[in-house]
Amino acid sequence: MIQAILVFNNHGKPRLVRFYQRFPEEIQQQIVRETFHLVLKRDDNICNFLEGGSLIGGSDYKLIYRHYATLYFVFCVDSSESELGILDLIQVFVETLDKCFENVCELDLIFHMDKVHYILQEVVMGGMVLETNMNEIVAQIEAQNRLEKSEGQVLG
Repeated sequence: MIQAILVFNNHGKPRLVRFYQRFPEEIQQQIVRETFHLVLKRDDNICNFLEGGSLIGGSDYKLIYRHYATLYFVFCVDSSESELGILDLIQVFVETLDKCFENVCELDLIFHMDKVHYILQEVVMGGMVLETNMNEIVAQIEAQNRLEKSEGQVLG
């Protein structure tokens, strides 16, 4: 099961934080900091899997991440998840964001947080993977956009 999804920039500023396990706010912030430091000190040439930090379960959990431009996408998962499957899921999530925002960047995550969370909910809900087909995810997002537009016209 996916325990948390964290996206932060090269300076450690969180841009998307979603926990699927209950933690107090202070612990969540410590987990983000610890995860950032664990991922940042790794060389780009080594694998993208490492043991979870001490706050999120240690050796029972894995951090699986990808670094794209200025953003780190980190999935904290338990031992039941496939590392390669999660790496592929990160790729699907990033490509979907890319398609929806036409070359996604850090500012898109900041200024369109609601849309980013909606996209993430199409991919993962409650820590379980729902959809991995990018075309299906994009179709659902486009349907939601059409619905919002039609509701806006009715209300306006």
